[in-house]
This record gives sequence, C-alpha cells and structure tokens, in this order.
Amino acid sequence: MSYTALYRKFRPKGFDEVKGQDSVVTVLKNQIKHEKIGHAYMFSGTRGTGKTSVAKIFAKAVNCENPKDGSPCGVCETCRKIGEGRTLNVIEIDAATNNGVDNMREVIEEVKYSPTDTKYKVYIIDEVHMLSSGAFNALLKTLEEPPEYAIFILATTEPHKVLPTIKSRCQKYDFRRISVETISARLKELMDKEGNDYEEEALKFIARKGDGSMRDSLSLLDQCLSFSFDEKLTYDKVLNVLGSVDTDLFNRLYIAIKRRDVSTCMDVAEEISMNGIDIGQFALDFTWYFRNLLLLRVSKAAAERIEISTDKLSELKEVAKIGEENDLYRYIRIFSKLSADIKYSTSKRTELEIALIKLCRPEMEEDRESLIARINKLEEIIESGEFTGIKKAELSLEKEEEEIKTPVVKALPEDIKKIAASFGSIINDKSIKNPLKTVLYNARPYYSENGNALVLAVNGEFDKAWLDREESIELIKKVILEKTGVTIEIKTKFEREAKQTGDVMMIGFDKVAPGLLTYED
Repeated sequence: MSYTALYRKFRPKGFDEVKGQDSVVTVLKNQIKHEKIGHAYMFSGTRGTGKTSVAKIFAKAVNCENPKDGSPCGVCETCRKIGEGRTLNVIEIDAATNNGVDNMREVIEEVKYSPTDTKYKVYIIDEVHMLSSGAFNALLKTLEEPPEYAIFILATTEPHKVLPTIKSRCQKYDFRRISVETISARLKELMDKEGNDYEEEALKFIARKGDGSMRDSLSLLDQCLSFSFDEKLTYDKVLNVLGSVDTDLFNRLYIAIKRRDVSTCMDVAEEISMNGIDIGQFALDFTWYFRNLLLLRVSKAAAERIEISTDKLSELKEVAKIGEENDLYRYIRIFSKLSADIKYSTSKRTELEIALIKLCRPEMEEDRESLIARINKLEEIIESGEFTGIKKAELSLEKEEEEIKTPVVKALPEDIKKIAASFGSIINDKSIKNPLKTVLYNARPYYSENGNALVLAVNGEFDKAWLDREESIELIKKVILEKTGVTIEIKTKFEREAKQTGDVMMIGFDKVAPGLLTYED
C-alpha cells in the first residue's frame, strides 16, 4: 500500500479534531444544533488553516443521521458515504481549473435536482476567487435564491478578489493563522500516535516554520521524518533538513555586528552561501531575531511571545542587554528592506554582504538611527579615553617601540600556570554563554608583573566593557574555582596597556575556536 502523507492521514474527521478555529467551529455547531443552517458560506483565510476540512465536516454534519452536539457521528451510513466520497450530493469543485461560465452553468443545472440519499446537497467551491467575472455572474442568482436543500460553501485565500455581490450573499468566516503552541501540541500528539521519538524543541521549530498553517507544518514534519527513519527527531536534524539557521549563529553574528567586525560578518555570509541556506529566508529569520531582541528590551512580558526553548531564551536575554534600542530599529529597517529587494536581485549574496556592512558601519547612512549610532560610538570612545591613546600611538609609534622592552618573566605560581594553560577549557564551560564566551575567545591571557593575578587583555571597546562587568568577572572566577579548586584575582586591560605596564603574555595556552569566531595569534 502506498504511503499517505501526514496531512492527509490526520485530516480532521469531526469538529473536535479541528485546531485553532474555535470561534468558527462553535458558530457552525450551534447552527446545526438549532437547525438554523444558512444557504451560503464563505470561508476565507491563509492556506492550511482548515477551510476545506471544516467544509467537509459541515457537509457531513448537516446530513448526519445521528449528530452529536452539532458534530457528525462518523458511523452512520451517510457519514461513511460522504467520508469515502461515495455520494453525488457533496460536490467539490476546484475553481482554479473549472473557472469558466460553462462550468457554473453545469452547477446551476445540477442544483435543480434534489438529493437522492441525503438531506442536503452541498457544493464546496475551493479557490473561488479564481472564477472569471462571467462565472461569478452566472452563479449570482442561484447563490441568492438556491433551492431549500442546497448549501454553497465558498473557500478562498484571497477574499478581496471575490465580487462584493457574491460576498453580500454569504455568511463570512475568517480562518485565523494557527498559533505555534497549537500546532506544536498537534504535532506532538501525532508523533505520539505514530510512536516516534522526538525533541520538543524540534517540533516547536517546525511549528514556527509552518507560519500559522497546520498543513504546511505537517508537510515539513513529513519531510524531516524522511531524513531519519526510525531515529530520534532532533533539533539539529530539523535545522539540517529545512536549511535553517540556529540561534547560536544569529547570536555570534549579532555580537560581531556590535563589535563592528566586518571580517566575521563576511565569514558568516560565506557559510550561509556554502551551506545552501536560502538568503531570502535568512533575511526574514534575522529580522525576526532582531524583533525578539527588541521585545526583550522594551517589555518584561516579551518572553511569553518568543517561541524558543528555555535555554535559548536565557541566552537571548543576555545578548539583548547589548547595544541600544535605536540600533535594533536600524537593523530591522535595513534587513526589512533587504527582504524586499532580494526577491528581484540577481546577486543575493552581494545584497546580504552590503546589508551586513551597513549594520557594522552606520557612517554609510544618514538616517536618524544611523546618526544616533555614530554619536553613541563617539561617546564610547570619549568616555574610555580611546581617542587619546590612538593619538599617542599615531604620533609616537617609533618612540613607544624603543621604550617598550620585553618584560622580565617572573616566576608564576603553579595555580596560575595551571589556569593559563587550561584557558580554553575555562572558556568552553557550559555556564559561560554568549556574549561573554565570544569576548573570552578574543581575549589574550597575561600574568601580572608581580605574578599574582591573571590578566585578560583585549583590543575592542565592546570586549573591554563586557569583561569589566562584575557578573562577568564573578562567573569566570567561579568556573576557575570549580575546575582548579583555587581562587585567583582577575584583571582586565587593553592589550597596549598590558604591554606598557609590564604584564607578560602567556605562551602555549590552549584555545578552541567557536565556529566562525576564530582566535588569531
């Protein structure tokens, strides 16, 4: 027997199986219970939200011999005939291919004959907006005054294309996009029925990619299950199959943007291109990522509106503390424009690279958010005194090279040697998350001239500011204590300052690069 797709296998057979359309289902059930059934209905909404399924259930319910609470019983002869397609009194018409005047004339001729084995004759016209103007006009009179045994159900994804004269003769019901929680719960229910093992995070991701469509979500689930038969459906496998990007990459890219690291951004663009990830979808997903960061900054209750796992949300909250809200407005604007432009571009990768450079270089634009970003950058430089250091370096570079001598290496205590040698394992501890993890990968370990402290030296303003946070230092100390059993003093400096104050760089320490963010000697 041939394989049946999940969306067909688990198509709702009763109103109780319809998910996410409670208001529509309640109204239709009440009409059946109180025998106040209309003659014409219009179901409108995005694809995969249940319009055709509800129409078929309604056709069964109005003809059911023993309806239960407005729903079809599913066991009587009439319900079985309709469910199996063995009756001529429930007629499905695809308006995309049967959209001419002649097709509607056939319907008008057939509707004159009363049903033979059911109470009502139900016409379900799918994609009704595809009918020609002549076909609409031919249907108009019959739709206004049909026989008492005839019911018309018009389904459409584009109700604005339906003639107002047709709309005015129908009861209109809007099918909403189904929430991620509802789709995720349905996928979990079906996976349990099928006896498949899965990660809940994987199902939530599929539900979000379904974009409010239950059918699309089930099709994506089918696709992911085909990738790994008889194996656990994991989050990583779903990312691999759907060509999507994990939030870890978004986090690393965002931190690189805040550090104005164009080189790393170009590496990300290269990785996206080489991995076959759709750049248009990436632009939409990254815009959504910026939206999540902005929500976390402006609202304490925003976490409830972000559909990611608890661990990912915790990391996202830390990343959201970086930067200013105006920057996020600018990022969203640039990537929203990219999403629109990329549809018609002949070089999508070039468009992406230009957009990333704009994020790193606000001076390239003259809009309000970019000007604010440039002012903020200047304020950071002034507050840190960086501009004076640059001036000195430019004016007296040769003099400094003569004056800076190789510092005398003093004896390191055994515990500091141990910590410096295992610096990579400290960075890779699970308790250290982005953006601190990325900052530590860019730090060079020194030991102080007197040999009693570990000095973490960095070059960037962003890295220095993040390392100077009290919680960052305390977390590093905690990890060191857990791994070595000793407490140590930690100092943070700019690298030029460390060289000038006699600190000694630790040679031969281990450091493992996290993906794209590599360490260079």
